[in-house]
Amino acid sequence: MTGYQSKVSEELAGWKRKVSKRSSLLNRLSKQAQLKVNGLIPEKAHRIMTESIKGMVKTTLVGSNMTTRKGNFTELSLEERDDLLREKLSAYRKTAVIEGAGTGAGGILLGLADFPLLLSIKMKFLFEAAAIYGFDTNEYEERLFLLHVFQLAFSSDEKRRETFATIENWEERKQELRDVDWRVFQQEYRDYIDLVKMLQLIPGFGAVVGAYANYNLLDHLGETAMNSYRLRLLADGVER
Repeated sequence: MTGYQSKVSEELAGWKRKVSKRSSLLNRLSKQAQLKVNGLIPEKAHRIMTESIKGMVKTTLVGSNMTTRKGNFTELSLEERDDLLREKLSAYRKTAVIEGAGTGAGGILLGLADFPLLLSIKMKFLFEAAAIYGFDTNEYEERLFLLHVFQLAFSSDEKRRETFATIENWEERKQELRDVDWRVFQQEYRDYIDLVKMLQLIPGFGAVVGAYANYNLLDHLGETAMNSYRLRLLADGVER
């Protein structure tokens, strides 16, 4: 193991502790409130939201896979891949900040448009990450892994720990998986971002909230993606 790989192993250990850590009291109270609200929503509405987000994500997956340049990164070291991902993340964060400020400044109607736009930015970034670390998103199982990385980033405590266990043992777990649970996927994601996105709908205040929120959401996704793919590479004992 190289010096940089040892450094990454230490960082991964810290990240694992962070993923396993219990959320703040505010986040837990917010989740409880959201669960109560979800319980009041008619089942038909839940089905409509699930199908809507499922269709939105699948459309984004197809588009992102087609537009992501599958570069040849086989000669890059793990350190070079990490540096390249940080560069990509910086560019995607800027795009998300501009998009969040623009839609936030427009109040309710443009604020609602932020949801699919930000989702598209996040998915496109994940495809870039997979390509950099040498995983072929033309393969169904790699697109499924990508969705689990997304879910790991944007879930409550219990679901986050469950998803992390799947990612950490991907080679064994992937044989059991055929698709994600779209009902859980959409509900966890909406609950994670609901509070900050509601603030983004306030005219005048929304631009600042939108820019700040989108920056942090992309930053969090970047950390999750980098460490998820690092975990797989080091588990394989190779630098793809």
